[in-house]
Amino acid sequence: MTVDDTGSGADADGRVDPPPPSPSHEPGDSHDADSGEDPLALRLEQLILGAERRYTPFQAARSAGVSMELASRFWRAMGFADIGQAKALTEADVLALRRLAGLVEAGLLSEAMAVQVARSTGQTTARLAEWQIDSFLEGLTEPPEPGMTRTEVTYPIVELLLPELEEFLVYVWRRQLAASAGRVVQAADDEEMVDRRLAVGFADLVGFTRLTRRMEEEELGELVEAFETTAADLVAARGGRLIKTLGDEVLYVADDAGTAAEIALRLIETMANDETMPELRVGMAFGTVTTRMGDVFGTTVNLASRLTSIAPRDAVLVDSAFAEELIRTGEATASEAEAAEAAAAAEKEGKEPPVYRFALRPMWQRPVRGLGVVEPWLLNRRDGTTAS
Repeated sequence: MTVDDTGSGADADGRVDPPPPSPSHEPGDSHDADSGEDPLALRLEQLILGAERRYTPFQAARSAGVSMELASRFWRAMGFADIGQAKALTEADVLALRRLAGLVEAGLLSEAMAVQVARSTGQTTARLAEWQIDSFLEGLTEPPEPGMTRTEVTYPIVELLLPELEEFLVYVWRRQLAASAGRVVQAADDEEMVDRRLAVGFADLVGFTRLTRRMEEEELGELVEAFETTAADLVAARGGRLIKTLGDEVLYVADDAGTAAEIALRLIETMANDETMPELRVGMAFGTVTTRMGDVFGTTVNLASRLTSIAPRDAVLVDSAFAEELIRTGEATASEAEAAEAAAAAEKEGKEPPVYRFALRPMWQRPVRGLGVVEPWLLNRRDGTTAS
């Protein structure tokens, strides 16, 4: 929930967005927020938030010791809906607001950074909450016996799940925070903490638009879920990071080109072995990437996306910088002739010949919208190698 600059306010707890106010409560309406609301919705809200409604937005801001302007910025950033001057906020809302403001007052965060923290947390948890209610919780609360309503089983299920899910959420967050912090401190210099050199990959289902016309909505949803699950598992298992899913497309990054290449080829191979899935194509680029709030931006990202759109079916295209990075790290060779020369030189010196994981083949140069002329390379496993 959020407030407007005239004094409307919202729940700042940041864990679960409570049910919206009655339609009769427009922003600025001073009627009690409880009137006309479903009793079960109110009971669930109190159970989840752990407190009763006590404050209007103005009262919550005053109790937290912050201005309405700052309270409005924080609540909006968390993505909560306007409630006017309804008494719909709890002690937890006041505490959350006080904590954010305290970080700013102590100089640990700038006001702008505190707003970013609120926004990133709100956006992430909002998606998580929607998924849990729509998929997980809804399935569990299906009435087990004829004549029973979902209302009769929802409350006890939520009561049992809430503490377990809360602890699990904190555990996963700490794990992800530790991994992210580790990557940052290993950066070569301060500039790499924001603008880093990463391998960026887009994987795209071929012919998805045509599928949307032929398949039932439920079938289409199952296909997208299967694709996203497969991609997420493969990216995580091989050491990449899934940035986001866009239905028929996933965006991921890796710290090195070899990891990104392995993920791409595994995606192609896995999808090709599943008769229920469409063909896949992948585009990848290597270079400087700007990271912000868990997302990635910049020319490298745009180039990877453009390469995906021109990649052949069940194939991986990479840009020249990506190819050069694989060659530099000894993961690939520019041609079989070079591989043969390297093997001969190693044999002459009595050393083991180099083993290349990947094969690269230059494709025709072509103009790419907004990026000029690029030279894509086709990426494959090298003959005689297998998935690592």
